[in-house]
Amino acid sequence: MPSLRSNPYARLFALPGARAFTAWNLLARLPMGMFGVGAVMMISAERGSYTLAGAVTATGLAATALAGPWTARLVDRYGQARVTVPAAAFAALGSLSLVLCVHADAPAWTLFASYAATATSPNTGGMSRARWAHLLRADPAALHTANAFEQAVDEVCFMLGPVLATFLCTSFFPGAGTLTATLMFVTGAVLFAAQKRTEPPVSATPLKQRSPLRGNRGLAAILAVFICTGALFGSLEVVTIGFADAQGHRAAAGAVLGLQAAGSCAAGLLYGLRRPASPASARFPRCLAAMAALALLPLLTTTAGGGLPLLAAALLLAGMATAPTMVTGMNLVQGLTPPGSLNEGMTLAVTGLLGGIAAGSATGGWAVEHLGAAGYAVPAGASAAALLVATASRRALSGRRALSVRPAA
Repeated sequence: MPSLRSNPYARLFALPGARAFTAWNLLARLPMGMFGVGAVMMISAERGSYTLAGAVTATGLAATALAGPWTARLVDRYGQARVTVPAAAFAALGSLSLVLCVHADAPAWTLFASYAATATSPNTGGMSRARWAHLLRADPAALHTANAFEQAVDEVCFMLGPVLATFLCTSFFPGAGTLTATLMFVTGAVLFAAQKRTEPPVSATPLKQRSPLRGNRGLAAILAVFICTGALFGSLEVVTIGFADAQGHRAAAGAVLGLQAAGSCAAGLLYGLRRPASPASARFPRCLAAMAALALLPLLTTTAGGGLPLLAAALLLAGMATAPTMVTGMNLVQGLTPPGSLNEGMTLAVTGLLGGIAAGSATGGWAVEHLGAAGYAVPAGASAAALLVATASRRALSGRRALSVRPAA
């Protein structure tokens, strides 16, 4: 175990302002692990349909996938502080509208419209990564550690978020998870935006700049992989909630999902301590292969008759390949994104994930209702597809700019 002086994570937080922006960003990001579970549990409890719940969350995620890159482009052009607060406030109104519509037994279309209004949610994780890229622009090794830390933070959010949302929805009332998440999100976003000491400078590029995707085959390939990876995440969440409900342990669904995130968090932190010995483009397919192999464990466990305890163990193991895969993928995104478009490039990556999560949520909702435990074939198939896409795109991913993490300008 490295000493405090030699610990790369300790060196990160020795940077002026790093602790402050990280703390408030964590408060803004924790709800990201609550909104999906909270919406599924609220809608399924009030309307009695996992298909509807999955479709509503899928619609919101798809809308976010469309709006997210435009919000990020505004961040690159006008700065994080000026865009984050109004974007977060509008998204919060969508969440509040969803709770009211569900509670008032409004028509189903209002649920879709309300959740779609959350599409302006700013990519707080991407903005935090952009701050690290700015602070560590001359130190690629430290940037690798920072990316690993940020992925671990994502996993903590998806480890604690589902547990907290499940507890609130089952202990108080179905909308408690969404309401609490909204309050935390707005508070964290406002206080994060106030940390101007570490905010990256705005881009001098005109607002109508070219998309970083244009002519960028490597970035397009990563987005395709992230769509498949998102389908793994989205379907796994909904199928697990449905499986736990069928087992008579609905309240335990959040804890079971949290174990998957716990395995990923631990693996991500360990991965950040290692200095990469090969290019990210070479590591990425290997990480995806491990993720595809481990994604079979939940399917094999449940179809063999295993209950929640065995499923929890399978998800813990399966999660250990997630963070290394995402860290390496984000390293590639940073290396392939043109200068002045870092927020947009990373948001495009998240857009791919959200689009996949949307498709996975809808497909997983149908699968768990009609196939039961065999619904875990959806996340297993999605992870296999991610590996196939990356393998087919190996040449595009190994281009000159993808060989290492390029420090942000």
